[in-house]
Amino acid sequence: MEKKKTFGEVFKFILVSGGVGIIQLILANLLPVFFDQVVTPVPVFLQGIFDPEVLFDCSTARGALDYAKYVVDGVVTWGYVLPFLLSNLLANIYGYFQNRRTTFNSNSSVWNVLIYMVILVALIFITTWLQSVLVGKMQSSGIGLLSLMARTIASLVAGFIQAVVLFPLEKFVLMK
Repeated sequence: MEKKKTFGEVFKFILVSGGVGIIQLILANLLPVFFDQVVTPVPVFLQGIFDPEVLFDCSTARGALDYAKYVVDGVVTWGYVLPFLLSNLLANIYGYFQNRRTTFNSNSSVWNVLIYMVILVALIFITTWLQSVLVGKMQSSGIGLLSLMARTIASLVAGFIQAVVLFPLEKFVLMK
């Protein structure tokens, strides 16, 4: 009976993750419209993580354009980082509550939500960094379709990593 229940939970989790992925993709591609004009540099503690020399290949026209748009005084701006960060955060908050209600049928405590948020923030910083690197490399590749689809591909990779980490966390720790 437990195997059948777990299979059902995996199936529901995949469905919810699909919805999370759709939300994440829409936001990852829509939010730059609002944040591209933000030129505030990321704080010092993030500057080593979001290194413009790693993110942008200025040997290509696209890389140089992105560098000019998203880097001020040698520091990456929130305009580049926020769309990745917010698309991950908002989509995963939706996913948590949807999984809590439909996948695991849990009434877990408020503490579990706080634990989830702490772990989620760490996971999001990791995948946000990964997305920013992937987008920078794909957009500066000079390959038209790859450059055009960079944010979508990077969001799909981040979503997959998040799902692999979050399912066991939610099933075995937070929503038992």
